[in-house]
Amino acid sequence: MKNTILLMCLLITSVLYAQEYPLSVKLPQGHPRYLTNSNGKAETKKLIKEEPWAQEVFEKLKQRTDQYADRGPEWLTSRLQMYWKTHATEVYIKGEYYDHAGGEKAPVPTVMYTGARSHGTNYVRPKLDELKPYQEDVRGMYLVNGMLEGKPYEWVNISKTGNIIQSINVEILGIARDAAFLWWITEEKKYAELATSVFDTYMTGIYYRNVPEDLNHGHQQTLVGMSSFEVIHEGALDALVPLYDFLYDYLKVNKPDKMDIYAAAFKKWADNIIDNGVPHNNWNLIQARFIMNIGLILEDDNQYTDRKGREYYIDYVLNQSSIRQWSLSELADYGFDKNTGIWAECPGYSCGVVADYADFVNLFDRNLNMDLTKHIPVIPKAIAATPQYLFPNRMIVGFGDTHPGKLRTDFFERMISNAQKYGKKEQEKQFTSMLKLFNPSFARSSADKKNVRVAVTSFFGDKPLIIDDKISVGKIDDYVTPTFYAPNVSWFVQRNGMHPRHSLMISLNASKGNHMHANGISMELYGKGLPLGPDAGIGLTLYSGQDYLEYYSQFPAHNTVCVDGISAYPVMKSNHAFKLLNCYPQAGKKVAYQPVSYSDMLFREPESQADQNRLMSIVTTSETTGYYVDIFRSKKIEGGDRMHDYFYHNMGQVMNLTAVDGTDLNLQPTEELAFAGANLYTYSYLFDKKSALTDKDIRTVFTIRMSDKDDISMNMWMKGEKERKVFTALSPMTEGLSRTPDMPYHIKEQPTLTFVARQEGEAWNRPFVAVYEPSSVKEPGNIVSVTFPEVQSEEKGSHIGICINQKDGRVDHILSSDNRSDICRLGQMSASASYALWGEKEGKDCMAFLGGGTFLQTPQIMIKSVIPVNVLLESKQGKWCYTASNNCTIIIKGKEFQVEASSDLSEIK
Repeated sequence: MKNTILLMCLLITSVLYAQEYPLSVKLPQGHPRYLTNSNGKAETKKLIKEEPWAQEVFEKLKQRTDQYADRGPEWLTSRLQMYWKTHATEVYIKGEYYDHAGGEKAPVPTVMYTGARSHGTNYVRPKLDELKPYQEDVRGMYLVNGMLEGKPYEWVNISKTGNIIQSINVEILGIARDAAFLWWITEEKKYAELATSVFDTYMTGIYYRNVPEDLNHGHQQTLVGMSSFEVIHEGALDALVPLYDFLYDYLKVNKPDKMDIYAAAFKKWADNIIDNGVPHNNWNLIQARFIMNIGLILEDDNQYTDRKGREYYIDYVLNQSSIRQWSLSELADYGFDKNTGIWAECPGYSCGVVADYADFVNLFDRNLNMDLTKHIPVIPKAIAATPQYLFPNRMIVGFGDTHPGKLRTDFFERMISNAQKYGKKEQEKQFTSMLKLFNPSFARSSADKKNVRVAVTSFFGDKPLIIDDKISVGKIDDYVTPTFYAPNVSWFVQRNGMHPRHSLMISLNASKGNHMHANGISMELYGKGLPLGPDAGIGLTLYSGQDYLEYYSQFPAHNTVCVDGISAYPVMKSNHAFKLLNCYPQAGKKVAYQPVSYSDMLFREPESQADQNRLMSIVTTSETTGYYVDIFRSKKIEGGDRMHDYFYHNMGQVMNLTAVDGTDLNLQPTEELAFAGANLYTYSYLFDKKSALTDKDIRTVFTIRMSDKDDISMNMWMKGEKERKVFTALSPMTEGLSRTPDMPYHIKEQPTLTFVARQEGEAWNRPFVAVYEPSSVKEPGNIVSVTFPEVQSEEKGSHIGICINQKDGRVDHILSSDNRSDICRLGQMSASASYALWGEKEGKDCMAFLGGGTFLQTPQIMIKSVIPVNVLLESKQGKWCYTASNNCTIIIKGKEFQVEASSDLSEIK
């Protein structure tokens, strides 16, 4: 009885959930219906006749297809990679490699499976004209070995051929798709015969062949597709879906007995994509698109005995979830932060996911007349949030598996189209302004099209998007904030502006979400138009390579602190976030850029069981200058610290490390940074290493030699400590920037300049304290000297003092403590705070900042609060202005003011 009641509850829940977003639209009948509809033929013919670009694409498409159609349909079909002789129904793999095929013999040839999950292979993919017809051999494939001198032909086992088999079949299916389109337009029989021959052979072969079986019984079994080792790489479907759609009427007349087989093959494919894959990241969307595309070209549910037609598959994408395939809405609920709009993957993958959701909006608008944003309202918010990823040079930040590049703008176009279709004026205004800002060269007319890709889809792209000339171009500061925090990816940003040359920005990240690295609290620093302290990247063969596993994804490849040489945790899908203790200004708040910003965060490093605290600040000193403060505390919870290594990597070709007064430290060659000594493998990737044991304050200058002679430098001052060793080294090239255009030097040919500071024992009471200032020859820095005076306190703890003298006579005094209740004294300054700054010039106070504290006193100023607050006090044109996170007391030259919380700069009266 209990089981019956439970089953009824589950059924009711399932029905209610399935009806959450019902398909209330009338689905179009007839074919084609995927890229176009029954009216599309006349429109396409008109387009080809009237538009020069369309005529050119059509003629080139025809010429390219004729070279195969004129040979007769069997020529191309016979080059398909099939089990022509064995008719194998079963495919066996071992993990990520092909093993063999067998099983019962099918009545027809079946589709050959590709060689490996990775595309990497020593063998050259042959051209179609180089293939022999109906080729299947127990020896494997006869291919050119591209790695041997003379490039000889060899018989090679299928497992060593990478994706060659899949690539050949996808190319042939693409030609057949083009032929199907040409038959639809021209009704020339040769095109229909070519398309039918290839399609019938391939799809019948899929019908009789089963999903591959992993002999290892491993994770790979949950990823495999019908033609690929990953269900997200079923590229054959990109050709087969439009091929079938354009050819449907011809097939129905000429292959009536095969229509059920074709539909069953498509459904087998869709069901396997539902059964396999990964639901919690970008995979799910790629899978959903394949399922959706198949659903769109199938007939209605009532046309099939199993009731699995297009309503079934469309509803599955929109509403239903299984263990490895979640609905669009469930995935959005899981992956998007509803407060920030940020997706739970690294920036490179996040922008792709956001674009995929925007494409689904477009697909629902075009094919179903259904506004997906009503059902998943976070989509526009997520698209609007993407500029937060930007450095001031308009390139995205690089943490995790990201290749930084310009912000894509196709999702803005999708939102404009969606707004225009449903009359959403505010949305149209918002995204039109963004499109004009981030893509100023956006073409408004199809007449502007040049060098259009020779592809069927070129005729069926979106209707030319006409944007409203009356809507003004957006301003970058409308779309970013001085600080920004995305907890679902453990990422924090500080900026003092968005001027490409003069602004500063810090990107801080831990490791939460997908495509993340093991990096503790890692930072990227920006200056003089470049990410001077960048993230290392992914690796030459992405996340499947040895360099990724051993170097690029590990602590020493990042700007972070590694404990005892062992700091590590799982990469890719990671769950190691930092805790944001405090920040100023308030994260995500639309306020003016502040002369001081800071962040204070705590991280528990799991491998060494160490607590790590990183406090970072940006201090603006003029319209063109400013500096960074980095205070990194690190200690093992139960003691027994062996060492703590502070890593910093900078762009450039030259690195010079000296004592702060310029004296030589007598650096000597060393092999100390290495795997030897029970450290991570990553250490062995460092080379040309030199070191010195010193307790002196040091200065390091990293220089980028520029072709215009305006060399760019990052100047670093670091506090010395007892039992401190400093290193210069080179590490693998900064692969993350290797695809970025207009770099000042060839990134792939230049190892990365690397600084390491090693603190023997704990590094909490003897933290790593550094000041960074970007400069160039034509725009020199403003700092004259940096010293680290001792701090007086009655309590023991990690108390840090910094004194920064500047060219204009201003002196900044900085205090930081790990216990904000302690009263710390630095000369004429006292504070109880995590971070405090006093700026004075010519004997007059010009700025005071209390960060996460209750008390700050200088010769002329006192700030008091009952609870910890963030307070900025600044002298502007003879008047004192303030911001405060809570009510507090401010005393200036003996005059007391009770001020209320204010996030905007307010005058004290």
